[in-house]
Amino acid sequence: MYIGVTSPVVIDHPASRAEWERRAGIDELARVAETADRLGYHHLTCSEHVAVPTRIAAERGGVYWDPLATFGYLAARTRRIRLNTRVLVLGYHHPLEIAKRYGTLDAVSGGRLILGLGVGSLEEEFALLGASFEDRGARADEALRALRAGLSTPNPEFHGTYYDYADVEVRPHAVQPRVPFWIGGRTGRSLRRAVTLGDGWLPFGLTVQQIAEMLRKVDPPEGFDVVLDAGRPLDPLGDRDATLRALERRRAIGATIVSATFAATGADHYCDQLAALREIAVETGAEFDPILRKHLPMSTKAPDNA
Repeated sequence: MYIGVTSPVVIDHPASRAEWERRAGIDELARVAETADRLGYHHLTCSEHVAVPTRIAAERGGVYWDPLATFGYLAARTRRIRLNTRVLVLGYHHPLEIAKRYGTLDAVSGGRLILGLGVGSLEEEFALLGASFEDRGARADEALRALRAGLSTPNPEFHGTYYDYADVEVRPHAVQPRVPFWIGGRTGRSLRRAVTLGDGWLPFGLTVQQIAEMLRKVDPPEGFDVVLDAGRPLDPLGDRDATLRALERRRAIGATIVSATFAATGADHYCDQLAALREIAVETGAEFDPILRKHLPMSTKAPDNA
């Protein structure tokens, strides 16, 4: 099991954003990203909403940093940590648009992209963007196939009902032969979509028990990732036992990756929490970058040659 970081700062959700994040910006986010990178964490996240209607923003939040711009900056500030969109809404984009923009990100980051992808549920945002809502599921399934066919090649070709193209060049393109697709959702349909068209599942809004029950109904392929949230913000400095229980419970139901948030009062405290979790998480069988584990001290500070 690997542990990634659900990035702070980039989302202002009324239910989850800490007070310090409201005052923070790119410098604080970069400090967290660099620390997570040095300590060997698996990934960072950034979500997508283009334009949230004001009345809905009161419930879902209205601040969502653009993942492409955010990751472009963080890619230059980090070396190994993966960059996970969580999630791009497929219906908002043509597959070639994703292939070009995020394929370029994969290239400039040295092959660190993980595409978290979803069908989307905010009908008002679909309408604002002129995207089709009623058939979004069928469109998303085809978009996944089209994106898989075209993401890692300079000459993509695909022929389908909604998307049809050939004799085009997309350069630069993704350098990974197979960019991982993690499919977000909270239904059995999202899990089946992930098993058949993706490389992992990103459930949200479900209890650990509900996730366990859903996983028992499928037979994932070899190498399939189950990427679970850690639940409440972890506090490894203040409550080691609760932190371990949260990780162990998710590992027990089949999580291969946990994406964690941390209780913190500021960026420095957040980085200290990252270092503390790294020290104790191996007790659950969690893995960190083996090069970092071998050569770097348990510290939030970079070595002299970093």
